[in-house]
Amino acid sequence: MQSILFSSWGGNIVDNRGKETQDYDRVDQGQLPEYFRQDEKIKALMGWNGFILRSEDVDIIDLCRNYLKAVHDYSKDCGKCNYCKTGYEELMEVLDDIRNGDATEEDMDFVESAAEAIVDSSKCSIGKIGPMAFRQALKHFNDDFKKAISGEKTVTAGTYRSKLTAPCMDACPLHLDIPRYIEFIKDAKFDESLEVIRERLPLAGVLGRACFRPCESHCRRGNVDEPIAIKSLKRFAADHELSKEKTPAFQVSPSDKTGRIAIVGAGPSGVTCAYHLALKGHTATIYEHLEEPGGMAAVGIPDYRLPRTILQSEVQQIQKMGVSINYGQTIGKDLTISQLENEFDAVFIGIGAQQSAHMGIEGEEPEYQGFIPGLAYLREVNAGRDPYSQGKKVVVIGGGNVAIDCVRCSLRTGKEDIHLVYRRTRKEMPADDAEIHDAEEEQTQFHFLTAPVRILAEGGKVVGLECIKMELGEPDASGRPRPVPVKGSEFILDCDCVVPSIGQKVDLSLLEGLEEVETTKWQTIQVNEFTKQSSRPKIFCAGDCETGPDALVTACAGGRRAALNIDRLINGQSLEYDDNYYFEKFFTAVKVFNPNEEIKKVESKPRCQVAVLAPETRKNTFDEIEQSFSESEAVAEAERCLKCYQVATIAI
Repeated sequence: MQSILFSSWGGNIVDNRGKETQDYDRVDQGQLPEYFRQDEKIKALMGWNGFILRSEDVDIIDLCRNYLKAVHDYSKDCGKCNYCKTGYEELMEVLDDIRNGDATEEDMDFVESAAEAIVDSSKCSIGKIGPMAFRQALKHFNDDFKKAISGEKTVTAGTYRSKLTAPCMDACPLHLDIPRYIEFIKDAKFDESLEVIRERLPLAGVLGRACFRPCESHCRRGNVDEPIAIKSLKRFAADHELSKEKTPAFQVSPSDKTGRIAIVGAGPSGVTCAYHLALKGHTATIYEHLEEPGGMAAVGIPDYRLPRTILQSEVQQIQKMGVSINYGQTIGKDLTISQLENEFDAVFIGIGAQQSAHMGIEGEEPEYQGFIPGLAYLREVNAGRDPYSQGKKVVVIGGGNVAIDCVRCSLRTGKEDIHLVYRRTRKEMPADDAEIHDAEEEQTQFHFLTAPVRILAEGGKVVGLECIKMELGEPDASGRPRPVPVKGSEFILDCDCVVPSIGQKVDLSLLEGLEEVETTKWQTIQVNEFTKQSSRPKIFCAGDCETGPDALVTACAGGRRAALNIDRLINGQSLEYDDNYYFEKFFTAVKVFNPNEEIKKVESKPRCQVAVLAPETRKNTFDEIEQSFSESEAVAEAERCLKCYQVATIAI
């Protein structure tokens, strides 16, 4: 509940003008934060869902003018609609006249009709939604506009911050300009689309296959029919370049001062960090203990989801920018962090969570033949080996993507009887729903509401897994219902191979001797969430070793952010939070996406589905399951995008 002077947010009108504060009707929608920065109170918000006034100090006319200017500035290079650009310019001209005392009463009728014309003629949300808050201000604050025109009121200038976003952009950890790259695909400008993606992400082909696509769950098109196939369109842009055998031309813009940076780990965060450092002219050297790039993306994701050739080709493009990779180098053994710190201007640590978590059940002994932790199981498979050729009956324990990959890889290595044990229901499984669906199609045997109790072994070999049935109780710290054992429901699954995949952890032994580097109770490196700088100024960190086991896109976002701040460090600039950080927090509070929004006047059009190998075919091969869109399919899918840009202007 908030003390608000006036609110039209979400179409709910609360008008407290002329009332004493204690008599205000309360506003419980909008969740407008009290502060933008620590020393900047938010006095008002105008945006995609209306406007909110908290302070009488805010001049509604000046707020409207600054909001419309922001909308115009973000849309002026589009030029797709006849009246959108000129319409916003005309609105601002009238508001300037009102502010300068040169407007007439006829101008009020004009701005209303102009705003309506923008809405009617526009093809995207910049025009469809942009004028809405202004039209509400005209309606509810009409007297303020008339008084300004008649000279009874002086328009007072305020201080504002504006930001462009979209529900999909906001949900993406990298904040990729998704509407823009989809728009380029719609116009068959595929190279330009990839250029937009590469402004932030060097691994379009990788993320186009292995991202968990939070953007799609926040796609407004899903409120009409189905979300845009954003991930598949990203993959298409990357695959199109490969199919045409084109070499990307990266635009390097060197910083005033460049330096040498050591990067530990050639996984997604390290590669992304190196890429953005190279774009600014820095020399990046990666140290990788494997003999290939990609880290956990290479050894932990099977080829049927992410062919290593794709990962390797995208990393090779980064190497052509001058990034060097030293393979077979283990930091803490071959070199130390201290040595790197002394030799380089900065050090970035981007190691993955490469150790499997323990279950803590009876008989959990790695000495047993047939007991293989999930990550080790996948490493063997990805190396082209059967992890346990003697075993034919496999039980995988867990509900994440690693567990799903383990059962699907078991099918592809000729196992005859494959089970997955998960202590909650399918609904609570953290794995990607599409991966679960594919595993179901491949006839994996799922045992939901089931937990392991002890591993059975004879002669040093696994012979079974004792399990117990569970029921869901009250939510735990994760917000999911806590599974509770059902007494007397124990049973035994006959198996000769048990693969626990209940979680991953980070090995921080490379930090030995660096007591100044702070770590967390979860055995991750403590860094500033925005700058990615550790307690040791020259050391930065992102990826799993900062967040714990997380998504590839999150690691890439962290690597990019670290690179930008390493550049600032080398150039003697302060590593301070900027408006991007504060707007991230702001959008989290006000909620950019409304899953219950009713979107009118949009014709339903089914989502284009990529071709996939049939279950009976794919479960016998490691060939890639999903195929890429054709050009016509990509254009057709891109045409479904509503281009949901949204602008927020706050008064401080």
